[in-house]
Amino acid sequence: MKTMNPPEDEKLHALLRGARPSPTLPPRFEENVWRRIERGNPQTARGETRWLMAVAGWLLRPRFAVAAAAIIVLAGLGLGWSSAQQQIHDQAQARYLAAIAPNPLR
Repeated sequence: MKTMNPPEDEKLHALLRGARPSPTLPPRFEENVWRRIERGNPQTARGETRWLMAVAGWLLRPRFAVAAAAIIVLAGLGLGWSSAQQQIHDQAQARYLAAIAPNPLR
């Protein structure tokens, strides 16, 4: 149910339109927006990838890259040595069992 007549309604709409602030945009705003979209702004990256990009950027510095490579090589050597020790142990155990166990028990 409308209680106002149309002239008062138009006055109200004109008053509301006039009261609405219209901010002024900086010069070349739209062009800068499209340039940022084309470029792919890293600030809009998801949170999960930000830390990964930060770690990658940190590790790609020459001195840290050498240290990271050395750590990776040492970790690989340690894991390889541990695996070899386990295989040596398993082979020794199998040889011992073969030496003392009779054929039907193998």
